[in-house]
Amino acid sequence: MRAVVVGAVESSRVAIDAIGQAEGWSLPLVVSLPAHLSHRHSDFVDLSDAAAQANAEMLDATDVNLPEIRKAVTARQPDYIFVIGWSQICKAEFMAIAGGGAIGYHPSPLPRMRGRAVIPWTIISNEAISGSTLFWIDEGVDSGPILDQQFFHVAPGETAATLYRRHMEALRQMMDRTLAALAAGTARRDPQDERVATWVAKRTPECGRIDWNAPAAEIERLIRAVGRPYPGARSRIESRGHDMIIWNARTSPDGSRHLARPGQVVARADNGFTVQCGDRSTIEILDWESADGRPPTMHMILGQPGR
Repeated sequence: MRAVVVGAVESSRVAIDAIGQAEGWSLPLVVSLPAHLSHRHSDFVDLSDAAAQANAEMLDATDVNLPEIRKAVTARQPDYIFVIGWSQICKAEFMAIAGGGAIGYHPSPLPRMRGRAVIPWTIISNEAISGSTLFWIDEGVDSGPILDQQFFHVAPGETAATLYRRHMEALRQMMDRTLAALAAGTARRDPQDERVATWVAKRTPECGRIDWNAPAAEIERLIRAVGRPYPGARSRIESRGHDMIIWNARTSPDGSRHLARPGQVVARADNGFTVQCGDRSTIEILDWESADGRPPTMHMILGQPGR
């Protein structure tokens, strides 16, 4: 069986590794973004080493629907195209290249949470259960029949990094099962139940801006949701004219002992500082960075002035 992988992130690498190691499969081509467009994905991964390990040729593409890209993929005569980690709609002409069809991956238990930025949204919305899904790509967005699916609980304190890792582990297990099923002709095509479909919206770095008027637990959850490999939570240090990026924090139980404005620094320590939140609880900032490398001073107000 012959496959082509299209992608530019860690899940793409997982698919490449699985296909490269699967008995009876070959991977003649990997299509990915050129390095100068890596900003399209906050979790961009250079796939050249993984492709080399799988004996696959690399092809840079800005748009897989371009005639020259379709021609290059067609020349490899793939049985299946795996579009995994590629934030672009593949048109019917591209999907028709592979005789067996095109396969996508989504880090959610489809049909729940179709769309973008699923891992951050999973944490922000306090989901108790998540899952990874391989599906057959159709004309919609994340709406095609399910090929394989693996569920798991979202642990308390889950971060973007830990949840991302768990999805990659699930994807590898699904890829091994799926490649065997495709080769044997026993692959699933279970229609998604549209009655329970939900959608999540695209997020930008600005979506990680902290509103210190919110409860401490909500702010802590946002920080966990948008941490590495994503752009991080942010708050303006207005007096210094730049944003501070916050990577890790924890709620502290003694917020009611402080009388302060939301966003005001109420304590300092060698390894961080504590900020008042809107519900009179506080949050301890444990990992942060700023343009000048300096922590905020005592009683400084973070966020927009006058809030």
